[in-house]
Amino acid sequence: MYAAETIALMFAFDRRLRVCLFGVAFVAACGDSEGTGASAGSSSGGSSSTSGGSGPGGSTQDGGGGSTGTFNAGGADAGPVFPEEPIVEAGAPANASELFGDPGSGAPTGGPCLYEPELGALLPKNWLRPRFSYAPGAEQNLFEIRFHAESEPSDLVVYTTQSQWTMPEELWADIAPNVQDEPITVTIRGAVFDGTAIVGEPTIGSQGPITIAPVAAEGAIVYWTTSGGSSLKGFKVGDESVVSALAPAQVQMPTTGGPVTCVGCHTSTPDGKYASFVAQGPWSNVIGSIEEGTVGQRPPFLGAGAEQFLTAATDLGIHTYSKGHYDDGDHIMVTPSGAYANAELIWVDLEATQASQGSAWGVFARDGDARGVGSPAWSHDGETIVYVSSDAELTGRLDVGPADLYSIEYNDRQGGPATPLAGAATAEWEEYYPALSPDDTLTVFNRIPDGQNMYNAGSAELFVIPTIGGEPVRLAANDPPTCTAKTSPGVTNSWPKWSPEAKQHGGRTYYWVIFSSTRSAAGNPQLYITAVVKDGTNITTYPALYLWNQPPGENNHTPAWDVFEIPPVPPPG
Repeated sequence: MYAAETIALMFAFDRRLRVCLFGVAFVAACGDSEGTGASAGSSSGGSSSTSGGSGPGGSTQDGGGGSTGTFNAGGADAGPVFPEEPIVEAGAPANASELFGDPGSGAPTGGPCLYEPELGALLPKNWLRPRFSYAPGAEQNLFEIRFHAESEPSDLVVYTTQSQWTMPEELWADIAPNVQDEPITVTIRGAVFDGTAIVGEPTIGSQGPITIAPVAAEGAIVYWTTSGGSSLKGFKVGDESVVSALAPAQVQMPTTGGPVTCVGCHTSTPDGKYASFVAQGPWSNVIGSIEEGTVGQRPPFLGAGAEQFLTAATDLGIHTYSKGHYDDGDHIMVTPSGAYANAELIWVDLEATQASQGSAWGVFARDGDARGVGSPAWSHDGETIVYVSSDAELTGRLDVGPADLYSIEYNDRQGGPATPLAGAATAEWEEYYPALSPDDTLTVFNRIPDGQNMYNAGSAELFVIPTIGGEPVRLAANDPPTCTAKTSPGVTNSWPKWSPEAKQHGGRTYYWVIFSSTRSAAGNPQLYITAVVKDGTNITTYPALYLWNQPPGENNHTPAWDVFEIPPVPPPG
């Protein structure tokens, strides 16, 4: 159990503002296996920076607005939705509110410390019902969780004997559409209860805001797990469990190494129907359906020449695609080919009938960049490829070596001058694993000190920068909760990917990022989501949200977030 800490002052705000177990060979070649506040104008708890970015681009508009206690019927503008009476969980005394006394009373320190969700977090309005986990103070066995919003005439108050409380589904369905874009102050008090009375006095613990965003986070997440074998699993935002998306035995495309045993280093095709990945050594390349009813099947447009090339090409890296070049007659993959200083950036025509160079594949010019290439990211409009200029590429992962972000124009498969991304091409840092936002205006990436190994780097942190260049902004989500006694660098924050849509509301653009981190109590990699909000040139970032629907004991890596058409996730058992 972690020592409780009072962090109320850190998050104080003005309430007047309405606001592969499968073998070493694969781990060495397939990606980062990681085995081991105030919003832009309305909410509290993020960190912000002003950066020279471009406009919002192609984002979408989104509006929004076992216990005792009564809930409303739900729906936006339903009126007051916080129940007037406290929720008293089983095991808690019926007179708990009397025992705790007036709100805010008690010793000012020594109370429970909230670590899930983190104070200051911004929740998508379609988030899975929130779970509140906290480290009790010394010997505490009775807790009060109080939620205050200026728009609500009553506080939502919960009494429980547990150190974790998950909001009932029907209550979350009331609150999510109706208490948006304003701070909800969470205050936790703890007490020692002897069965009749509180011993001493209650103590105040964590106090600060969380905020429900006025926009949703769309799409589905498909991620690689290395627990119990290699497979892809997935879920949609709001799901309370996960589903198998692709197992090795389901893959139908042939590989040089025989039947597929590993599915990792995957990316999504723009239609969300396929996962594209580097299979087990000798590292053939596979595209397999993750759509219900066709799981594992090849794309119908895959030409015989393209399949022959992908099967035989055993030195390709992570694949990337663009909506701008994914249609009949123009299904293109971009990927590194080769290792270390010999790695080139190539295109692959997935409809090719011949496997030869110039038909199935070709090399992009990168004039002015003499290094190799790794981990490319292709813009959604199909015009620009951002990649890692490095001599450290090794079939899906990056080793030791200088690494900077560069870009070239697609230029009808020709490429051209290579341009360093200002702010992410520095001598003192290695910048890698870029991902472009759905409107192509922002790039998120990993960063470690110069000279370190990029593969499974414990020191990795996440930054965001305008795709045209500028000052990199460190994500607040890098930092684990105070209660965990863990700090970053040191928790392997890695593999960031954006949600498939950027949404506008109130003059601001909302983005969501998923990543993997080893900040869990057991130290195994798990998945987290965070918000990035852009208001003009101002970029605001937020603490991380833990996805409590994922199996907590599994090693979950390399998430991809897109419009995946995965099978429905079953309800939790």
